[in-house]
Amino acid sequence: MLAVICFFQYQREKEFRTEQLDQQLTTYNFTIHRFIQERKPNWEMLEEYVHLFPDSTLRVTVIDTAGVVTFDSSVKKEAKLSNHLDRPEIIMAHLNENGHAIRHSASTGKDYYYLVHRFPNNYVRSALPYNVSLISTLKANTFFLYFMLFVLIIAGLALYFISRNFTKSIDRLRTFTQRAEKGEIPDYEIEFPNDELGEISKNIVKLYRLLFLTKDDVYKEREKLIKHLQISQEGLGIFSSEKKEILANTHFIQYTNILSDSQCESSDEIFSLPEFSEINEFIDQSLKNNELKRKRLTVEKGGHVFTVQCIVFQDGTFEISMNDISTQEHENELKRHLTQNISHELKTPVSSILGYMESILENPDLDQQRQRFFIERSFQQAQRLRDLLQDISTLNKIDEGKRLFEKESCNIFEIISDVLNDVHLQIEQKKCTVQKNFKSDLQIQGNRSLIYSIFRNLLDNALAYGGEKLTIDINCYREDDQFFYFSFSDNGIGVPEEHLSRLFERFYRVDKGRSRKMGGTGLGLAIVKNAVLHHRGNISAKNVPTGGLSFIFSLRKY
Repeated sequence: MLAVICFFQYQREKEFRTEQLDQQLTTYNFTIHRFIQERKPNWEMLEEYVHLFPDSTLRVTVIDTAGVVTFDSSVKKEAKLSNHLDRPEIIMAHLNENGHAIRHSASTGKDYYYLVHRFPNNYVRSALPYNVSLISTLKANTFFLYFMLFVLIIAGLALYFISRNFTKSIDRLRTFTQRAEKGEIPDYEIEFPNDELGEISKNIVKLYRLLFLTKDDVYKEREKLIKHLQISQEGLGIFSSEKKEILANTHFIQYTNILSDSQCESSDEIFSLPEFSEINEFIDQSLKNNELKRKRLTVEKGGHVFTVQCIVFQDGTFEISMNDISTQEHENELKRHLTQNISHELKTPVSSILGYMESILENPDLDQQRQRFFIERSFQQAQRLRDLLQDISTLNKIDEGKRLFEKESCNIFEIISDVLNDVHLQIEQKKCTVQKNFKSDLQIQGNRSLIYSIFRNLLDNALAYGGEKLTIDINCYREDDQFFYFSFSDNGIGVPEEHLSRLFERFYRVDKGRSRKMGGTGLGLAIVKNAVLHHRGNISAKNVPTGGLSFIFSLRKY
């Protein structure tokens, strides 16, 4: 190794001396070239100019691009010189813009060290006689070899003695790094020798421990942030500068599908919606200027009103938040009218029953057929009253909390199959087609009774109000680590836009007269919404552009 180092340094010394000579000759070449460019000199002017250089043995040759010598300071003007394009240094310069060679000159009979540079209109070549003096100049000084050998010997001895002290630090540091790779950080202080390497090793261990603790804290804070994002009541989506989804919570996915005319498999699709054109322009402008900016606007669609806020960060990412501000207003209105609606809905069947019973009691001579008709009508109203009270009871249980509904492992496919089996007669009578677009192994931890109520009420609603020969599509269009996302759509008559945002209110009816004739309680979709909320999901309704009604909802997996 020592011999290799010395040889390498020797070669470097020779190269350094050669480079020095090349730099000197290069200076001559460029000086001559500038002189030619500025003065356009003849042979005599060039010869006089070359004599001004301090090196009296310098030979300067100017050769045109055809290889003809137009000036040579070492021959007479009248001398006939052969074409120089075949000279090795000229060939090299033609390829690499400069070239050098050590060779014998036929015109002067001497050996020269040549260095030539190619310029647009000519070649300029400087040369020095390759004699004992130049050879000595180019030869490396051997004194440094002996000096270096001495230094290396001293350094080797010092390294030997120092390395014995360093071994302990290196071994302990190696042991620490091996344990650190496995995530095993010792809780005791590691003793290192009192030297520079020991001090560095102590600092490495200390910094790694701080980094490990900081990384753990960052991971915990990240988990908190993600959990907060998922449970946030507003829709939040974070995107890259290429407008690709990084993270989106369930509310954001839900609101995206409300605003879109088709189910969005990725939240990136919101940027193609016309309602987001203004947001798109704002994002593009902010990313172009690399500025931290914020923009708010209001978007209305399908009976929903959303406040949308976009924040563009300086690292190129941006956040979009959406709030359904119509929900709170609807809930307040629901509370105001809830008591009135309950009273009204209970009064109708009770009044009918009292009327029929009063007619029977006050007319004892009524024929049996008429009495039976009144009793049957009273029975129907009693059944309606029972169903109404049962639905109110179900809603109250959901409102009271989770403790009344036990969780179990539920297979969505099996539950929907049970619903379809229970209403197959109605499906056949109305000549409907039900399409199921989801896997048979969708499992969630939830309450089977409530999940059954979701799909049963949605199906009953579609069969009751959608019309004849419906096509009903039940689709699980997306899933992530926490949620399944469903759509329940039909191609029926749909619902007027002004009613969409109120469909889930208790006792709300689009067509009150027709709804009562169909026998509904007005609580089916309210039960659906509360059952979805119980499973920590969300639900919304929108009209299908081609006709019909679509319910978009999510169910948490656990």
